[in-house]
Amino acid sequence: MMSRSYTNLLDLASGNFPVMGREKKRLPRVMTVPGVISELDDDQANSVSSDVPSSLAQDRIIIVANQLPVKAKRRPDNKGWSFSWDEDSLLLQLKDGLPEDMEVLYVGSLRVDIDSSEQDDVSQLLLDRFKCVPAFLPPDILSKFYHGFCKQHLWPLFHYMLPFSANHGGRFDRSLWEAYVAANKIFSQRVIEVINPEDDYVWIHDYHLMVLPTFLRRRFNRLRMGFFLHSPFPSSEIYRTLPVREEILKALLNSDLIGFHTFDYARHFLSCCSRMLGLEYQSKRGYIGLEYYGRTVGIKIMPVGIHMGQIESVLRLADKEWRVGELKQQFEGKTVLLGVDDMDIFKGVNLKLLAMEQMLKQHPKWQGKAVLVQIANPARGSGKDLEEIQAEIQASCKRINKNFGRPGYEPVVFIDRPVSLSERAAYYTIAECVVVTAVRDGMNLTPYEYIVCRQGVSGSESSSEMSASKKSMLVVSEFIGCSPSLSGAIRVNPWNVEATAEAMNESISMADAEKQLRHEKHYRYVSTHDVAFWARSFFQDMERTCKDHFRRRCWGIGLSFGFRVVALDPSFRKLSIDYIVSAYSRSRNRAILLDYDGTVMPQTSINKTPSQEVISIINMLCGDVKNNVFVVSGRGRDSLGKWFSPCKKLGIAAEHGYFMRVARPPPGVGPTTPLGGVSKGLVAEKIFTAMAERGKQADFVLCIGDDRSDEDMFEIIGNAINSGVLSSNTSVFACTVGQKPSKAKYYLDDTTEVIIMLEALAEASDPTSSSSDESESSP
Repeated sequence: MMSRSYTNLLDLASGNFPVMGREKKRLPRVMTVPGVISELDDDQANSVSSDVPSSLAQDRIIIVANQLPVKAKRRPDNKGWSFSWDEDSLLLQLKDGLPEDMEVLYVGSLRVDIDSSEQDDVSQLLLDRFKCVPAFLPPDILSKFYHGFCKQHLWPLFHYMLPFSANHGGRFDRSLWEAYVAANKIFSQRVIEVINPEDDYVWIHDYHLMVLPTFLRRRFNRLRMGFFLHSPFPSSEIYRTLPVREEILKALLNSDLIGFHTFDYARHFLSCCSRMLGLEYQSKRGYIGLEYYGRTVGIKIMPVGIHMGQIESVLRLADKEWRVGELKQQFEGKTVLLGVDDMDIFKGVNLKLLAMEQMLKQHPKWQGKAVLVQIANPARGSGKDLEEIQAEIQASCKRINKNFGRPGYEPVVFIDRPVSLSERAAYYTIAECVVVTAVRDGMNLTPYEYIVCRQGVSGSESSSEMSASKKSMLVVSEFIGCSPSLSGAIRVNPWNVEATAEAMNESISMADAEKQLRHEKHYRYVSTHDVAFWARSFFQDMERTCKDHFRRRCWGIGLSFGFRVVALDPSFRKLSIDYIVSAYSRSRNRAILLDYDGTVMPQTSINKTPSQEVISIINMLCGDVKNNVFVVSGRGRDSLGKWFSPCKKLGIAAEHGYFMRVARPPPGVGPTTPLGGVSKGLVAEKIFTAMAERGKQADFVLCIGDDRSDEDMFEIIGNAINSGVLSSNTSVFACTVGQKPSKAKYYLDDTTEVIIMLEALAEASDPTSSSSDESESSP
């Protein structure tokens, strides 16, 4: 059962690691035998939970993704493989944002099928030359993992298409989920083989590996681990339809930092955690965090950027390799609108074609002048839906060219083949506008590439021609991740074909001065928020989030995907009765705040009426004029008033403080005080403030509770000290019931120990017969 008590959000305690010698650790030998695995291994003996790092070796980061950033090609003699870096891979480009002295190791699968007899040699070669560790998935698992669960369930669902009807992929297939788990377990085994858990960072990428954090956290409780989702995250109403919704959420929460491209994606994730797991999140000093069993899971919002150096180097080659001049000659006298999309059902290519057709109808002046060049990258998946959209696109192209085309003019030029970055750069250079009409997309970097290509680089022919006026125009869907960062773009709802057509007309009809201003604004953002900036920002936040890992006491609990790590502050300790009695005896003005259910009354008790023993102890505490005793509870005022009617000097805050009975009110203040808010924290603050205003600032504070609502009281104590309502010399005892993550510094095991402790304080009290301080009232 999930605890309802958590630590302070993103209140990470500062702790300095011991300075020790830095020594380079050798990579463990990479094992290369693949295998089908079972569910999570529940052998607790495998959990690593050392209290401090054994050494501070050179920092290293292990980047884990579905595919390695390398290209594989069979040798011409059919003997072995040759490998090269994939320069277009984001995983390779992000290295520019990491510290220069940081070693980077990649774990992932290859795009080709390697025979089992060659896997050992390939693994050693990739590790030695590329620092890559391949994960070899058996064919049956690979098919069900990638083409099954990833592409039939997660990908459609994250793009707001429910794959649970006969027309959209059929019902949920449990075997596909099991293959997804099996594949993630194989990835985890590859990471475990090479990791130095006390020194390494792990950065996991995308929806293919969303349960991987649980496998790694189970083995290494203090592993520093981040996860970044490169696809959209759907709203809770969509996500909740996934049969394994909680398993995936809990697995992701075993990360230390979870990244999203936009605030909307992060908001949807937080909403899912709140509605399905009952978790709370807070924003503090610009950081968002989820409280999860004593750990603060950071939420990072940072859209990825492009690799500026790569684009600029390609621009220098584009004039030679693709001859931009020839393209300009081909489209001489024409206004080129450009679309670059994957062949995917969510890219909205046909909606773009329909908008082009509508623009030519509504604005005949563009007939014979405007050309839409649509580049369609090969499809990554397959299926009936994809075949239908391909046929629809082909039909639209033929119809538009037939109705509006003429000799020497085709309004739509459809390029259905792989297009290199250098070729794309040439098209970007001549395009007056780029149009993106995806109905849902995680980020989409096409507009960024276009902006940089239109800016050009010094020394290139195309840049010299454009130097007089560098301008660009964008028509982008409001449903893509890059849209919020492009304030000068014309945003459209791609489903509204007429509005999109008008936006396309506006973009190419706009005055050059306005185009230039928008381009300059976009270029400033894109050039400063590149992939290196993104990677650096994410890694810095991961460092911050993980900085106290080795200072906390951690326990791994739970089975399967219910596994989580409970983290407690090392200063969290059991309350000593002798110690609190000693402080109690020395004090003169005391504030004692007691929760009811789970504190002085067991949660499991059927009869909730307080025992005579509890009534007697509370009366003894209230009998000491130095004490201000309150029961602060979520229960109603009628119940509390009836139960504690024998305790005439007891203050009562009912319904989390909405109704409050003050036993010893200051002069001029009635005994019953309505509060403006509903919070136990507000109750505590009112009590401390009232005592200070009466010249009796509390020098002893005891606050005991057992659930989430009581955490507000524990937190307010620290704030009261900082604001001067409480003295820094005040003896403070914030105590929770049970060992669990809490803002309290002390704990008692159960209600029995609470009553024993209160009885000890009652016996140390100084009873008085004076009635001058009494004020009795009913709630």
